[in-house]
Amino acid sequence: MRVTKLVSTCDIKDCPTIYTTDRGTFLVQGETPMDHGLQIPAHENLVEIPMELLEKAVREKLI
Repeated sequence: MRVTKLVSTCDIKDCPTIYTTDRGTFLVQGETPMDHGLQIPAHENLVEIPMELLEKAVREKLI
């Protein structure tokens, strides 16, 4: 899989980030919440990202 960084909340260190793939999908880097109380299937996961990241992606017309 080829992964390309689309947008991040910072450029210096590991931060919440959205990537695109050559599969026509997105990968999202963020925190894994533990206190959500949801029933998530074993093959899935939740990632929490700041609203700022999505706003930046929309503002820059990336998504």
